[in-house]
Amino acid sequence: MSEFAKQPPQEGRLVQGSTMRHVIEMTFAGSVGLFAIFIVDFLSLFYVSLLRDERLTAGVGYATTVLFFAISINVGLMIAASAITARFLGAGEKDKAGRVATVGLLISGLIGLLSAILMLALLGPALDILGAEGETRNVATRFLWIVLPSNVLMAVGMSLSGLLRALGDARRAMYVTLFGGLSTAVLDPLFIFGFGMGTDGAAIATVFSRLVFCIVGWRSVVGVYHLLRTPSVEDIAAFAPGLFHVAVPAVLTNLASPVANAAVLSAVRQFGHEAVTASTIIDRVVPLAFGVIFALSGSVGPILAQNLGAGRFDRVRQTMRDALLFAMLYCVVIWIVLALGRNSIPAIFGASEKTSAFVAWFCVVGAGAWVFNGLLFVSNAAFNNLGYPIYAMLFNWGRALIGTIPFAMVGARWGYEGVLASLVAGWGIFGVASVVVAFRAISTLERKNAQAST
Repeated sequence: MSEFAKQPPQEGRLVQGSTMRHVIEMTFAGSVGLFAIFIVDFLSLFYVSLLRDERLTAGVGYATTVLFFAISINVGLMIAASAITARFLGAGEKDKAGRVATVGLLISGLIGLLSAILMLALLGPALDILGAEGETRNVATRFLWIVLPSNVLMAVGMSLSGLLRALGDARRAMYVTLFGGLSTAVLDPLFIFGFGMGTDGAAIATVFSRLVFCIVGWRSVVGVYHLLRTPSVEDIAAFAPGLFHVAVPAVLTNLASPVANAAVLSAVRQFGHEAVTASTIIDRVVPLAFGVIFALSGSVGPILAQNLGAGRFDRVRQTMRDALLFAMLYCVVIWIVLALGRNSIPAIFGASEKTSAFVAWFCVVGAGAWVFNGLLFVSNAAFNNLGYPIYAMLFNWGRALIGTIPFAMVGARWGYEGVLASLVAGWGIFGVASVVVAFRAISTLERKNAQAST
């Protein structure tokens, strides 16, 4: 019997059993799929680096920064569909869950298409802001014109994966990204070297992987769970406002991260293309190293939402404690591993001596910022899934505008190293503060629920 044909897990199962077990199970299953993508991105950059032209590597780096904006919008839409669907499942209302999931998927596809069109129209000014010039700019432009039109596929595929997590099926959610990543792993070297297409080949492989996302996700959500319903105007009118109530601040929340990344890139480009290349390498290392934290933020949300729907505030609070403990321990361990491997990582990409020094400094010092970023990721998952998406938006933009930009500008006085060191302090402030506010939000919800019951 195939994996897809196995009996799916019971809907609403996250309101029973050990919360730590659910956190670990959901997170590691999600991590496998994410790691498939991150490893492929890592390998894609490695393949490009074999062309022995750092301008090409930097060009892919600029393109990645722009693509991060589109992906951040997709993530916000996925969060909305997943959070509300999970609440209905936790309350035992599968029909409503299916109807809201259908509307959420339609909205994801439409906005994914419109955002790609808008970004292509603004591509020139965006690359101007980032400071892309010459051949590096040409590479970034060609890459984005190939990949951005497929953003609608990415938006739908990500939302399908989110719906599977809302159902508590971490295994099938994992398959969506796992098979997409594996397809890229096969096609990347074929297009880049076999067909001699260089960075254009890497872009084409990305488009194919997004198509696979959609096919695998659709097969699970529709073929296994029969979750989606025939769309209707009535359902759109009934559920769209609630979805946008979560989606708009969630999208704005996620847009803060690429803004922060762009600000850092803008701050370090004054130190030469070696600094841009180092940042590009770091952008590939971070998801690979801290991918479990990315998965944790996406996996803990459905656990919180299902237990909120069931009125189990004791489990909501315990889930937060377990997720925060898990995040801190994991980030500290990875920081130590990166510090030990500080010289090996840049060597993989054949980086120059100056670029290698920049990457090594991140491994020893800059990676420490992710201990606090992990706290913020968990808190944001709580805000988005418990009905406080505005808080997530405020904390993420606070980290970007206050915890990143001014700190990076001041740190730049001491060079590239100063920029990275400053982020540890800036991100630390917002990571700790977000945890405090998240627990207060849970207490507020519990109090309101108790008052409504009397």
